[in-house]
Amino acid sequence: MFNRISSLISKRTSMIVLRRTLCAFALAFATLGTAQAGITINGTRVVYPADQREVSLSMVNDGKETRLVQAWIDSGDATERPDTSKAPFLITPPMARVDPGKGQTLRIMFTGADLPQDRETVFWLNILEIPPKPKAGSDAAENYMQLAVRSRMKLFYRPKGLKGSPDAAADQLSWHVTQEGKGYQAECTNNTPFNISFSDLTFKGSPQLQAVSKGGMCPAMGKATLPVAGEPDASNKLVITVINDYGGFNEHEVSFSR
Repeated sequence: MFNRISSLISKRTSMIVLRRTLCAFALAFATLGTAQAGITINGTRVVYPADQREVSLSMVNDGKETRLVQAWIDSGDATERPDTSKAPFLITPPMARVDPGKGQTLRIMFTGADLPQDRETVFWLNILEIPPKPKAGSDAAENYMQLAVRSRMKLFYRPKGLKGSPDAAADQLSWHVTQEGKGYQAECTNNTPFNISFSDLTFKGSPQLQAVSKGGMCPAMGKATLPVAGEPDASNKLVITVINDYGGFNEHEVSFSR
């Protein structure tokens, strides 16, 4: 009899623990949903022409709650914070409150640095979005996770007088494909002064389409190795989707060697 009661107590305790665990997961996911980005940034990259005093980037709060936004630029190290950044840029305002349905414009100014004048230099714009805390007295105020959403986009510093154009530069890359395990990778060589970004690369005729991990870019006057989706055919051609200055997608067919 005692063993039976102990067994029932044990089962009841397990059910209570299970329910509490499920409730904790449900609360976590519910909170996660409320912490999703409410700020919409009007652009996916920033181009800074060297002959301009400043450039601007606008955003709007499409959410239902006020958001605190902090912005800074890093030099390529994602761990750089506003107080440790080495990028030669100033952003105003560096921090702003954006109410629901309202917008905010960031002004970006180059502070001066000895950058290469024969090619673009890449920096990264960071926008950190901090949601408000739950109201005092609500159920969420006692058990919640506050998650900040960080967006990071490329900023291209473009010197004056560069020969050619970013759109034409995509067709001037050279490609060499090799097999890597069960897949393929392509090495691009870029002899142009423009950084070329891709959303995806695939072999011509292949039904597969695979996004490049973390975004792909062939640096100005440099090389990069990128994964390619699908299987090569006799045409020895790649279909590359290039991201232009305005965030649009331009498809190109290019030849490659093996």
